[in-house]
Amino acid sequence: MDIKDITVVVDQSGSRPALPVAIDLTKRLGGHLTGLSLVYDPVVPGYAVAPVPVDFMVSARNEAVRGAKEADAAFLAAVEASGVTAETRSVEVISAGGLDEVVHELRLADLVVVAEDDRDRPEPVREALIEAILFHAGAPLLIIPRATPPASLDLGRVIIAWDGTITAARAVRSAIPFLSAANAVDIVIVDDGKDLPTGQRVTGYLARHGIAATTHTIPNPHKDVAAALRQQATETAAGLIVMGAYGHSRLLEWILGGATRGMLHKQSIPILMAH
Repeated sequence: MDIKDITVVVDQSGSRPALPVAIDLTKRLGGHLTGLSLVYDPVVPGYAVAPVPVDFMVSARNEAVRGAKEADAAFLAAVEASGVTAETRSVEVISAGGLDEVVHELRLADLVVVAEDDRDRPEPVREALIEAILFHAGAPLLIIPRATPPASLDLGRVIIAWDGTITAARAVRSAIPFLSAANAVDIVIVDDGKDLPTGQRVTGYLARHGIAATTHTIPNPHKDVAAALRQQATETAAGLIVMGAYGHSRLLEWILGGATRGMLHKQSIPILMAH
């Protein structure tokens, strides 16, 4: 699949680590970039027993609009010198109405780029936003770490976390443009004590796309799939992990599965996920 329509969620403040990666990818892939800024509806604490003053709600609303405008301005300033075709969009995030508007905006994106949440300056609903994009928008999601953010995506070595599931297969298909550009591709199977999938089907599929890949089965002594994958990525100096996003439904919500959540908990390199 060609990646031509890329959307980046632009942080309201801070270093915005997803922005340079998204711009560089758009330039390398010859695509179009949309900067998505979010206007957060003021959140009223559930334990509030007295009516929230109108002045507070108005002030919070104005602050949210100001933050979105700052995000737009930062995006436009960053893309101005890059030569990529770009546009900005703002979407309201209603605290009582979920993320339906965001999901609707992203359903035709070939790729969405977002930074992990900033623990020092967290934005509202960032974790819920990642879950909504993965499980409802139907677009692959590239998540950029904050601890060691790259200026561009390093495709020297790419790891595919393979477990034979449909989500892993979708992630592989979504990642073909990245895998084609990589110098080395490792198919990594974590030994979790169950019947292991074979990597032969994946290597054959990739070979038909002109991509050479090597299969590795790695131990999991601590019964922690995410930790095993992170260690493998660190030891091999991988610049990207490709993996399926697992989740389970709780009524109308989707909750990230353990390995998926674990990969995002101590993120050190970019992760491309698809559901």
